[in-house]
Amino acid sequence: MHRYEIVIWWSEEDGCYVAEAPELPGCMAHGETDTEALENIHQAMALWLESAREDGAPVPKPRGRRLMYA
Repeated sequence: MHRYEIVIWWSEEDGCYVAEAPELPGCMAHGETDTEALENIHQAMALWLESAREDGAPVPKPRGRRLMYA
């Protein structure tokens, strides 16, 4: 998997963990646990990248930054 940032947070509104890959617009997933959300975002990222390549859309390079928020 590419080295894209992943942000995971608990959503009270949805009652689940939400994972997002901010560098891949619209690429999000969720899960009952943070681990499940992480597994699901990896699948979503793979599909996002595959779809972008098939459509000839630009694929951003990972920025390589690390988030320091908790």
